[in-house]
Amino acid sequence: MTWEQVLANPFLQNLPFKIELISFGQVLMSPVSNQHKIIQSDVGYELRRHKYNGRVINGCSIRTSDGVRVADIAWASEDFLAVYGEQTPYPQAPEICVEIVSPSNAKLEVKNRIELYLEQGALEVWIVNSKKQVSFFSRHGKLSKSKLLPKLKLLPE
Repeated sequence: MTWEQVLANPFLQNLPFKIELISFGQVLMSPVSNQHKIIQSDVGYELRRHKYNGRVINGCSIRTSDGVRVADIAWASEDFLAVYGEQTPYPQAPEICVEIVSPSNAKLEVKNRIELYLEQGALEVWIVNSKKQVSFFSRHGKLSKSKLLPKLKLLPE
């Protein structure tokens, strides 16, 4: 199955799942909670508020070496968008890719996502847990804070 077939498949429309296409054309569906969506909205708001010279993309599809993965949130610069526009999926990762994870996500799965997005050109990958704690990663490993958005605040005040 291709990503275009996934998008066109009427049985895969309007499902309460995050849908990805992994190795060998397998469809991966992950249920998403309201808490997940609230945190996703909060991250998107903070990105939009501080990184206004680009676009925030909810559910950004990216072609990776392990199929099409969908970052919960991504931030793409105007330069990125000038090259790739609205291609679906993107052949390269936008500058920032964000995954909202729950305690049930396996550490290996999260590590794999970080590697896939960085391999595809992301400058930073943010991992946000259910308590809105953020871990930042670049090609150089784990960062103490985002270099692209050092004043990020997600924790409730």
